[in-house]
This record gives sequence, C-alpha cells and structure tokens, in this order.
Amino acid sequence: MNPIIKDTESIFSRMDDLGRRSIPFLFAIDFELVKPVIFPIDKLPHHIRFSVPGFSTPLPAEPDIPEPWLEKDPMPYDKYLRAFNLVRKHLFQGNSYLVNLTFPTPVRTNLTLGQIYSHSRAPYKLLIDNDFVVFSPEPFVTIRDGYIRSFPMKGTMDASVEQAEQKLLADPKESAEHVTIVDLIRNDLSRVSHPVEVTRYRYISHISTLDREILQVSSEIMGRLEPGYHERLGQIFQEILPAGSVSGAPKNRTVEIISEAEGGPRGYYTGVFGYFDGRDLESAVMIRFIEKTGEGLYFRSGGGITFQSDPESEYRELLAKVYLQI
Repeated sequence: MNPIIKDTESIFSRMDDLGRRSIPFLFAIDFELVKPVIFPIDKLPHHIRFSVPGFSTPLPAEPDIPEPWLEKDPMPYDKYLRAFNLVRKHLFQGNSYLVNLTFPTPVRTNLTLGQIYSHSRAPYKLLIDNDFVVFSPEPFVTIRDGYIRSFPMKGTMDASVEQAEQKLLADPKESAEHVTIVDLIRNDLSRVSHPVEVTRYRYISHISTLDREILQVSSEIMGRLEPGYHERLGQIFQEILPAGSVSGAPKNRTVEIISEAEGGPRGYYTGVFGYFDGRDLESAVMIRFIEKTGEGLYFRSGGGITFQSDPESEYRELLAKVYLQI
C-alpha cells in the first residue's frame, strides 16, 4: 500500500495534525491496530479508490461487465464447530457476553476486484487494487456539526422468510446480541462525548444481493463532542477502536478470545476506513470484504455468538453473508 504511517500511535497523531489544519485525508486502520495507513487526498495513490456518502474518487472508464457470478467453497462445518465450541466455553465461563466469530471462505468469480468495486451498490466502498475490496453497508462513526454518531449493525435474516421483519425483531438471541452491542457503543462514545443517547433503536435495512434480499438491524447512538474536536480526531478513534459490532463485549478480553478461536490475524477485515473532508468525517466498518492472496480470493464473514446461539444457524449466517451486492 505504500503507507504514509506505519505505526498506530503515529497515525492517531497524524489524524490530529491533519484535522487541526483542515486537510482532507483518507485513513484505513486494521483490526489488530498494527498496520494503519493514512493519505492526504492530494497524495492518494492511483491504485486506491474509495467512496463514502458525499464523496467518491473518480472512476476510470469500465467496460460493461459480464453477468456476474460467485461460487463459494464453504469451510467444513466441523472446523467451524470447534471454534464455536471454544467461544461458547468462554461465554459460559463469563469471559465474554458476545463474541464476533469470523472466517474466510474461498470464492471464485468472473469479476475483478476493480469491477466489484465499481458496480457494488454499497454506501461505503474501498479498493486497494490487487489487495482487497470492501463494499460495506455499515457506518462506523460520522462526525458532523459537533456530534459523533455510530450505527452498529447486529441481526441478519433472509428477507424471503415469511414475516421476516417481525421474526427478526422478535428473535430473543438477535435482540440480546443487539442490546449488548448498543450498550458497548454507548460506553465507547461516552469516552469521547457527552451526553450520549440512543436516537434510533433496532431499525431494519434491506440489502439486495445477486440471489436474495437480506434484512439487517441497526441502531443509532449519538454524542456531543467538545469544541475543538477537529484537533482530536486521532484521539477519538484511539478511544473507540476496535469497532464493537465486529469484536464483542467486554472488548479487550473478547479480542483475545477472537484471536484464539480464529487462529490468525484478521488484518484490514473488520478494521475501519474513513474520509475527513476538512470539516466532517465519514467512516465505515470494513465488512463485506474480498481479499486477493497467492492462493486465490477469500471472502471474509462472520457473526455474533452469544450463549443462546445455535452453531448450525451461525454457520449458515456466515455463508449467507458471502455475496456480491451488484
């Protein structure tokens, strides 16, 4: 990526500095907080493209794409079950209340990463050509007019299920998972803003994929920032990372459990990226993530595990989130 910054402390200081000088910049911070990158917009490399509400980098002319297809090679269920049981052991021991468990799925498609980026219908997109593409439906935080807002997304169901919206909102496991994350995000935002309130609770979004429509449940939490917050953008992100919706609660112990269960680093998957335009900031959680490796393409996905979770249902949800939004 040819990053401008290579260590976490420096990126937060750099965000503070650029914010203080009202210089627009793009940043991406990996889940483990070990290889963040930041680019002033006038120094953005040509192989990086991004799109957030209100701003997109120019796209090169793209020829019409063929009829898209995506094939999956699901991980064996017994491998998933071993990780699930490890997580469940920690849950019953009281080490965590919610653990977001994720894995990569090998995929094949007739599209390039650039074509996926160009044609994906998602509010937040990032392309690091020949590395990965993100087409995320989930904001992380927005900062505008003195307020910080977060929009955790927890709860998924196939829209074709009869009375899907009612069933999704009434599901006790999904409800418990969502309230845990909302409480965690309220606590995170209270570290950088006051007062903090839940302004919308458990609203449903519809996401269209190649072969189905998916329902996702989100909430909105808002806090008021102190004056001069542009000079503390890095400090704000340092306090609230990693994103609670893709880690769990309590956050520090749960991140340790995730590392043990998943068996390797996530990298940029479930990290965050964002754009500061000199005044306002938009950022997203890097989910719906396809990574290019020497062994092929991997689509990373997962879901939240609570003591009420059923392993077969969670395994199906992991695979249901492997899709193209084109």
